[in-house]
Amino acid sequence: MHHDMTADQFNDLHPVGTRVIAYPGFRPEPGDDDPCCRGMDTRTRSVAWPLGHGKPVVKVEGYAGGIALTHIDIAPED
Repeated sequence: MHHDMTADQFNDLHPVGTRVIAYPGFRPEPGDDDPCCRGMDTRTRSVAWPLGHGKPVVKVEGYAGGIALTHIDIAPED
């Protein structure tokens, strides 16, 4: 998770195309197996950027719009 990471910090560590698990709606609680809470196994398709109010987001493949970095986990590469 990237709770306190800025867009620039994220971009320095993770180039476009990084494999991630994204939670577009909300992050599940530990042990929650509700299908609406499952993450998307995907890749970033943009650099991260801060929204007007400062929250950093990134675009991922298979989802329109930005997802907050707090809802992004870096997935292990195969």
